[in-house]
Parts: sequence; C-alpha cells; structure tokens
Amino acid sequence: MNRNWSEADVPEQAGRVAIVTGSNTGLGYETARVLAGRGATVVLAVRDTAKGEQAAEEIRALSPAGAVSVQRLDLGSLESVHTAATELKAAHPRIDLLINNAGVMYPSPRQTTSDGFELQFGTNHLGHFALTGLLLENLLPVPDSRVVVVASVAHRIRAGIHFDDLQWTRGYDRVAAYGQSKLANLMFAYELQRRLSADDADTIAVAAHPGISDTELMRHLPALIRPGFKAIAPVVVQNAAAGALPTLRAATDPAVIGGQYYGPDGLGELRGRPRPVGSSRESRDPAVAQRLWEVSEKLTGVTFPL
Repeated sequence: MNRNWSEADVPEQAGRVAIVTGSNTGLGYETARVLAGRGATVVLAVRDTAKGEQAAEEIRALSPAGAVSVQRLDLGSLESVHTAATELKAAHPRIDLLINNAGVMYPSPRQTTSDGFELQFGTNHLGHFALTGLLLENLLPVPDSRVVVVASVAHRIRAGIHFDDLQWTRGYDRVAAYGQSKLANLMFAYELQRRLSADDADTIAVAAHPGISDTELMRHLPALIRPGFKAIAPVVVQNAAAGALPTLRAATDPAVIGGQYYGPDGLGELRGRPRPVGSSRESRDPAVAQRLWEVSEKLTGVTFPL
C-alpha cells in the first residue's frame, strides 16, 4: 500500500471515458482536471452549463491532450437525469468511470427538488441513484469500469435512514438530513457492489470521502458553527486538490477492490493522504441497504440492469 499516494500516482487514462458530476468547481473540478491531464475523455456533468464551459476551458488550457465536454445535468430533477443519461449513452457507448461527486449541504429553510424530494436526499442520493442505474449498461461491458460515490464523514453525524419520513416533512433538521443523504450515498455504494459481485460483473463500486475540504459547500455551514470553523480551519481543512485525492485513488488505483471506502489518513480522517478507511456500523447493514435500494427504485422509477 502506497502511503504517500498523490495525483502523480494516477496512471495513464488515455482511451478512458470519465463522467464527473458537479465538476465545474471544488472536488469535482480537481478530479476532472487530473483525469484530463492523464489523457481521459472527461465529461463535466453540471447543472450550470455556463460555469461548466468555463471550467472546461480552464482544464483544456492545462491539459490540451485531454478531451473535455460539458453535459447539462440537474440531479434535483428526474426529468433532467433521464435526458442527460440518454444523451450521455448516445455520445459514449463505453463509459469507464462514473464519479458521483455533486452534492448540496445544509440548505435552510427546507427545500425540495422538482420532484418533491427533500433537497439533500433527492440530489445527493436519489439523483445519483437514478443516474447510475440509467448509465450502468454502458459500464458493465467495460473491463475495470468503476462507479465512485463521494460520501462524507457526515455519514456518522446524527445520521440514520428515516424510512418513516425520508423527506423530512416533520421537524426538518438540515444537519441530520445531510447526514442521512451521505449515509445513503455510502450504503448505495456498498449495496451496488454486492449486486455487481452477485452478477459476476467486471464493474466495481467504490466510495470515497474528502475529509474536510475548502469548497463551496462550506458556505452553507450553520451561522453558529461558522466562527469556530474559521478559527480551526487552518489546522483541519485541506484544499480541494487534496480533498479530491481519495476520489481519484478510488477511481484509478489498480489495487482498489470493489466495496472499499477511501478517505484521508490523518487524525479523524479530516485531512491527509488517501487510504482505505472504515465506516459506521449502520452503513454496513445489508438489510437496511436493501430496503433503501427498494425504496429508491420506487421513488425514482429506475431499476438496474443487474
């Protein structure tokens, strides 16, 4: 195990197609930048295509050899997810990497997606669940193809899968709702890997988390937390390029095994070099994961070709 793994360790990606959601800024941008720099064909799947085009131009300037394009994708709209999936499948019959990175954090007051789902659960989990299910048939025939789901240390913070009120219509708590969405991300990755293994598929599912990274998500921190966070930020926060390393390792390291979870190796997994890490007991409960999968299929109307 390489304990000093960095972006320099990302192997050549020429001939590979990578779709990265939420990639016009932050972790997704850094992930796309490195993959393009290694020669991958990278699709920036983003809600704001103007910002996406600007990010694509910046990446092209850094990596002229990488092919970078932009795909409109609003994970808060199942209609948009279906449209994007149809266009992506037509443009890319072969998909090597699907990196489910986009997310929203701590919106207040409670907001909903266009389909009526609580915004964090609907975007972070259900949108990615549907996108993955719709694109999977283009990954399954590809050797060493991977689905990487970006989770969070927040899967341990006041987190649970509230089947009695998944959409937080009663007593909305934005921190707990975010924790539920990130726990759902992780459980989805684990359950997807179980199903891929049962199908003897070449495709694997892996999860990753960035620790605490300086990205746009931080602007939604509760007001009571913000001053304290700023005070300790120089000690616990890493930049977006460092925060993207667990995702990049999960996506490209030949030694990665399906069902692993990658995060920083520092104290509390807040920052550091990427390595396999553990997750909460609840995240590894197959019965809860199976129930979440079935509910997610019903809510999205998407079933997987497994």
